[in-house]
Amino acid sequence: MYHNILVPVDLSNIKQAKKLIGIAQDMLIDDNSELHVMTVVPTYNMPIVGSHFPKDFEEKTLQDVGDVLKQTLDVVETPSGNIKGHVTHGNIYDEIMKVADKLNCELIVLASHRPELKDYLLGPNAARVVRHAKQSVFVVRD
Repeated sequence: MYHNILVPVDLSNIKQAKKLIGIAQDMLIDDNSELHVMTVVPTYNMPIVGSHFPKDFEEKTLQDVGDVLKQTLDVVETPSGNIKGHVTHGNIYDEIMKVADKLNCELIVLASHRPELKDYLLGPNAARVVRHAKQSVFVVRD
């Protein structure tokens, strides 16, 4: 059982996000424990790509994603007010590990799809988090 858990979610798959949150809630030690649910807005590092977006695109996108995360968390049944949402911007696996460290999380609960050939060659975000995170990682397969 854990006091402080991080759950990275993909807001394009709300069903999966709710499943992960439920699993993580079952792993909390008590009602005083904290569950942090985060989502990452990927960054576009190439200047040529970023120059095609309006100037306020990043700010508006982060606000919109924050609203969707809040709506998602509002419908999740929690035993107490122990759930907090976080939106970050950057490289997905790096952001997951940064947030887990910053919030002193003991466990990361994340989803992973069944590996395909391309995953063995490129390495998905979940695999990178498992390899490099300081925390224990609990992987939920789709």
